[in-house]
Amino acid sequence: MKRDEGPARGGATVDSREPMRLAGSGPGKIDRASLRLSSVLLLGGQILYIVITLFHTGGDANDHPAIFTAYAKSGLWVADHVGQFAAMALVTGGLVAMFYALDARDGTARWAGRFGAAAAVSALGLYGALQAVDGVANKMADAAWVTSGDAERAARFASAETVRWMEWGMRSYHAYLLGVALVMFAVAVLRTRPVPRPIAYLMGVAGFTYLAQGWVVGTEGFSPTMSSAIALAEVLNVVWMVWLVVAAWRMKAPIALPPAGEGPGPSTATPGLLVDARAPYGSSP
Repeated sequence: MKRDEGPARGGATVDSREPMRLAGSGPGKIDRASLRLSSVLLLGGQILYIVITLFHTGGDANDHPAIFTAYAKSGLWVADHVGQFAAMALVTGGLVAMFYALDARDGTARWAGRFGAAAAVSALGLYGALQAVDGVANKMADAAWVTSGDAERAARFASAETVRWMEWGMRSYHAYLLGVALVMFAVAVLRTRPVPRPIAYLMGVAGFTYLAQGWVVGTEGFSPTMSSAIALAEVLNVVWMVWLVVAAWRMKAPIALPPAGEGPGPSTATPGLLVDARAPYGSSP
């Protein structure tokens, strides 16, 4: 195949097949298309999770006799938990897409992104197990207790509480993993511009909120403190995810330069793929 060459300063030739450098040599680059995909998946998953959870059977979750009765009578219990898992899968997909969006040259950012992606995928696996326990086993155990006779009622209630305590443990470690994922991605984003730094700070705070949830649910169950921590994390998530969507869609297109060592000259590059990590975000062309 014939090699296409273009003019450059001093009569030199430039191989048009070589990748074009972006302006600057900052800590990394952003794949704008992947970042936009990430932001949409994250925000869409979080909003879907909030909406689906509105249909979750409510009550004092630590009042087991009352809440187990409500769970046993719920007609949407299984479907609700399937929907929550789907929403969490979208959020995880958004975090993985963010990993691919960050072309981190900084060693800390690169490893933080890798650990964040690994923690996010692990969290989704644990969340699937959690929803199997909560959405299926919990429902069956509660229904068996409600419909049991006097002779086996105490044993059935003990079984239902055992399933509930398994749920606490899984929810605790899922929150730990998700918190670690958000903190790691916050570090990666903080060191890989042009995503606004406040987004990274909010991601980090949300991550620590999930870490706190892991401790609370592991020691108190679904207490009022846990409910407050859940609400705080969801508010923080919506704020930084909306901000990320806006930033991704306002991000400037890349500025292509010839290969290193050559001066400016006429060149062509595929628009809109990579963004200089040192450039501020702004209006798309």
